[in-house]
Amino acid sequence: MMKRCTNCQRTYHDASLNFCRVDGARLVEASHEEPTRLIGTAPVSDEGLTTSVLPESSTRVTSSYHPVTKYAKSGDVNIAYQMIGEGPIDLVFVPGWVSHLEYMWEEPSVARFFNRLASFARVILFDKRGTGLSDQTTDLPTLEQRMDDVRAVMEAVHSERAAVFGMSEGGNMCLLFAATYPERTIALITFGVFAKRVWDPEYPWAPTPEERQKFYDALEHQWGGPLGIEDLAPSRANDEKFREWWATYQRRSVSPRAALALARMNTLIDVRQVLPTIRVPTLIMHRIGDRDSNVEEGRYIASRIPGAKYIELPGEDHLIFAGNQDEVLHEVESFLKNIENTPESDIVLATILFVRITSTTEPNQEHGKVVERFHAMAKREAEWFKGHVGDAGGAFIATFDGPARAIRAACAINQSAARLNIQVKTGLHTGLCRVSGMRLTGSAVETTGRLADLAKLGEILASNTVMDLVSGSGIEFERRQANGVDSKMQIFSVVCKD
Repeated sequence: MMKRCTNCQRTYHDASLNFCRVDGARLVEASHEEPTRLIGTAPVSDEGLTTSVLPESSTRVTSSYHPVTKYAKSGDVNIAYQMIGEGPIDLVFVPGWVSHLEYMWEEPSVARFFNRLASFARVILFDKRGTGLSDQTTDLPTLEQRMDDVRAVMEAVHSERAAVFGMSEGGNMCLLFAATYPERTIALITFGVFAKRVWDPEYPWAPTPEERQKFYDALEHQWGGPLGIEDLAPSRANDEKFREWWATYQRRSVSPRAALALARMNTLIDVRQVLPTIRVPTLIMHRIGDRDSNVEEGRYIASRIPGAKYIELPGEDHLIFAGNQDEVLHEVESFLKNIENTPESDIVLATILFVRITSTTEPNQEHGKVVERFHAMAKREAEWFKGHVGDAGGAFIATFDGPARAIRAACAINQSAARLNIQVKTGLHTGLCRVSGMRLTGSAVETTGRLADLAKLGEILASNTVMDLVSGSGIEFERRQANGVDSKMQIFSVVCKD
């Protein structure tokens, strides 16, 4: 029986083969009546394999083949996605800065990379909101919204749990996703990822503000060409066809204005506080000479995730499909084949909302009824923003899987409290807490309570962890003194908008 590669159309006479020996694509039974696409021939090997080779004058095999693009609904936004492979494990691949699901398949090294992944996993690919074939949006996407998009795509393909694999900026969201949704995450894999995108005394290997500004300037004046290729893929920088593909890929992924806005938003990313909260099997990979994301960033991330496996690879390419991708693919396959199931835990990463009622203007005999009405109102508001209401005695407490939703719930509760003539003080913090029914415990809960105590009447105080995780959301903060809380914590007052 003959088999045919679904990608490059090569034919094989070995019926025991299931995947193409050249690009890893799945093989299907080939009818003898089907026309054969002959590129060239090579001698038959001892295994009876007939291979197709390129003429010496050519160095590329191009194909317009790509998986079918479908759409998943994430709120009001349509997210474009594809699936390839039928492996025993689901793997969601999160691209970097920008992407285009269909045009990426025009580059053979990209097609080869994903076909190889699909030889041992069911690979789920998608364009993040605002990029590629997904809906363009007027507001910049937050990490929280991007996590919603991943869940929407997983639900569309009926994936209960998956390994999440993030490259470059896509890895930041994967880190947060794994910490927030451990029950949906089989494993976490990152490549060339950073925890913070701008220099800090405690994170000195990130680009300086001046270096980021230089990148913005280049983006504004050079968009349309192969921007950044010398740093992102130095091993392919002199390949004219790759340069042409890269330039077109970027142009099709986003508009110049959107590219600049996304770059500025990425500068604000800071997920350092999330790293110690990750409790799933983790593989961190970084190339030693990566010119875009310093290898120290990979070392930093791996050292702060409990039990993480860290692999340094030779090379300077930041793009995962440039350079020696076989090393990367080998590590991913080996890691996924050897991960052990982690038991479900009642400890989760969440944003905690703590509201303390200080007084009402009602007579004492009416106080209890007013507080009861307040709790009912606060519960409705919290649940509207997908919060989980807990039991905190006289105070009101709720947890959220995203900090932006928690902030918006806090503002809504504050406004409703004012209408009930109730004075409240509110705290917000993101950290690990233990959930047991209605009971919420843990140091993060205690920290949030202290923030509420420090707040002025009608004020919402948030930790720097909360602020760092809502970059690009449009939420505004004002700096406050950190008296009475962890000395390393910075405190901010939330500016609620009408």
